[in-house]
Amino acid sequence: MTSSRREKIEAMLADEPNDPFLRYSLALEQDKAGQHDESLAALRALAEGEPPYVPAFFMAGQQLARLDRTDEARAILRTGIEAARQQNDLHAAGEMSEFLTSLP
Repeated sequence: MTSSRREKIEAMLADEPNDPFLRYSLALEQDKAGQHDESLAALRALAEGEPPYVPAFFMAGQQLARLDRTDEARAILRTGIEAARQQNDLHAAGEMSEFLTSLP
């Protein structure tokens, strides 16, 4: 029996529970599985980390937009754009800005 991607991520997280990339990866798997509340909670925790994990803002914004929670998507994207600029990640800031302007 082969392990699923999610099981592999969870096993790695058992060894490295604070690894932001592994936590982000698990949140993406939760999203794919339709576990949106868990996924969004994990992404928000990463976004509120020190330093904030910039990719979490974009993914949360996209997920919220898919769930027709546009106001929440806009809010997290705006915060993410600022966090990205503070970390001098202008590429991420630009991607989030483009996505933000595409929202209805």
